[in-house]
Amino acid sequence: MISVVVPVYNEAENLAALLTEITAAAKDAPIAEIVYVNDASTDNTEAALVALKKDFPLLRVVSHGVQAGQSAAMWTGVRAAKSDVVVFLDGDGQNDPADIKLLYAAYTAAGNDNGLVMVAGQREKRQDNWLRRVSSRLANNIRAAALKDGTRDTGCSLKLVPRDVYLRLPFFNHMHRYIPALFKREGVTVIHVDVSHRPRQKGVSKYGFWDRLRAGLTDLLGVMWLNTRGRPQGFSDKEVL
Repeated sequence: MISVVVPVYNEAENLAALLTEITAAAKDAPIAEIVYVNDASTDNTEAALVALKKDFPLLRVVSHGVQAGQSAAMWTGVRAAKSDVVVFLDGDGQNDPADIKLLYAAYTAAGNDNGLVMVAGQREKRQDNWLRRVSSRLANNIRAAALKDGTRDTGCSLKLVPRDVYLRLPFFNHMHRYIPALFKREGVTVIHVDVSHRPRQKGVSKYGFWDRLRAGLTDLLGVMWLNTRGRPQGFSDKEVL
């Protein structure tokens, strides 16, 4: 079964429409629950989510007391999730919940491999302004060259991950941009699936170019260091007595 985790900050305008789409996606994928994590929104996101519970029985709502960022909200959602498999979605509606079935199909086709498989969505055609597209392409190229994670578009939030492995990852702010590399460090096979991307219909983006650049350079060096301190490739163990 799948827990869908959706981190949100000031996305009250997008809640009902996205919940409707996720509920519809449950007809094609075994979605057991939808966990929204409200990252201390300053609008009426929390109140709106509580009100929507009566119309969406799969919905669960967890709120942060202080704003902690997307990575912390994702970690909170995974920790709260009750399923062994978690799918992440952005709360702005740019990811299409209908694509969850594509990730799940790739996961089951891989035979699950005892939970050592994750599926990363990669946007076929990004629906953002030119600055975000260019800066994202540059960042992805630098990251891929440095980490050799084989991922074209790590910024796509639509990902399917085994819950237990995710909770073993070293937590740091902005870690969500390095999930494929961190999973590969744990010996997990990363499968890539092309998915759609939609323009934002309501609300405004919470990310700017310069803040992402400053954090990205520091985080990239940190993940490179982590990769040099991981277990050797092909590592395994077994009880012999």
